[in-house]
Formats: sequence, structure tokens, C-alpha cells
Amino acid sequence: MKNDEKMEIVAFLTDITSHLNDLNMKLQGKNSTVCDLMLAVRAFQRKLEVFKCDLQQDLLHFPRLLDQTAGKHHHHNYAEFLDKLIKNFQTRFEDFPLGKQVLLCIENPFLVKNIAEFSNEATKVFQWASAASLQTELIELQENLALQESHCDLVTFWTKMVTAAGVPLLQKMALQILTVFPSTYCCECAFSTMNMVKNTYRHTLTNEHLHQCLHLALTPFMSKFKQLVAQRRCHLSH
Repeated sequence: MKNDEKMEIVAFLTDITSHLNDLNMKLQGKNSTVCDLMLAVRAFQRKLEVFKCDLQQDLLHFPRLLDQTAGKHHHHNYAEFLDKLIKNFQTRFEDFPLGKQVLLCIENPFLVKNIAEFSNEATKVFQWASAASLQTELIELQENLALQESHCDLVTFWTKMVTAAGVPLLQKMALQILTVFPSTYCCECAFSTMNMVKNTYRHTLTNEHLHQCLHLALTPFMSKFKQLVAQRRCHLSH
């Protein structure tokens, strides 16, 4: 604790870990899509470049390091650490095939301006898709005034508002992307729930009963108990 040089390293690691933790929080949640996660990761990659420049300037994104060094020049080359972190992010996500225009189309198809680039990205991932058909379908969708005025979430938009009869290839592409599991969050929640349901005091639960208990615990639907009770007539004993 008395070694200023080592405490400087601790302060830097605390700041960069805080930024990584913010990213980690954005990658969690059961309602996130793979589009949300990739956009968050790409935004963080850009932030890393800003962090790298900030290390040589005012330390705006490193408040603990700034306090530790009191605004003086720090001893270590933290930029090298960030270079390795940037390369690590690029390596981990370089195999993810979805391009920027495809992600933008899923998030908001009305913002896609470069239709040719969008169709090129889409056909590289979805071999069954036709570039010409995707371009014409996207143009027709963008000119649909009713869809432009719709204010709903992604799932509702691509499953309820957009019809397969109108833009079949676009809808098929969107559904394939939106059904990709973006993280293990839901699976981990299910395992945690299972461990709470089948604990040491309920180890004799059968697989069928455990299956039913998990259904009740994990369902997003809320039971209307008052309505169910109102439909029943109590038979009181005389």
C-alpha cells in the first residue's frame, strides 16, 4: 500500500476493470438480442481507442489513476496493455459474420441507406438469400408508411408487423438472427432456479414434478388468481 508505483498499477486496473464491468452488465439480461450485444461490443472497441489516447492526455476515463498520480506523468506504459486488450476483442469477435448494415437493418431497417452494401453482407451469411430480392424487399419495406409509424419492439415488429407475404426473405433473415441465443443468461437462470427448487429438502422430487415446477417458476406469464377463483364454486360441508 505504501509503494506508489504498485498502487498506480492497482488504480489503472481498477479503472479498466470498471469499464469492462459496465460492458459485462450490458451483455446480460434475458430480453437482449444478439444485435444488442454486438453493438455494445463494437461500441466498447471504439471506447478502447479513446481510452488509449486519454492515457496520454487528461485521464478523463481513469479517475482513480488520476487521483493516484495527482496529474503527474505515470510510470508505466498502459497503452501497451490496451493494445493487447483491443487485439483480444478483435480476435474473439472476428468470426462473427453479421456486418454493420445487417445489424442496422434488424435494429431499424429505415436507417439503412447503402442497400447494395447491406445485400452484399447478407448474402455472405445467408447463402439462400438473393441480393436482388433483398434489395427490392428492403425498398418496399422502407416505403411502407404504416411500418414507419409503428412503435414496437424488434420481436413484435418482425413477427407481427412485417409479414412473410410482403417481405419473405427479410423476415426470414431477421427471425434467424433474433432467435440466436446471445448469451448463457437464460440457461444460467434456469439452472439457478432448478437448484432452489430441488434442494436437499426436496430431493425426492420426480423429474416430471421438477419439470412442472420449473415451468411455473420460469414462465413470464402471471396467473390471474382472482379470475380463476371466481370461476369455481366452493362446496361447503353442512
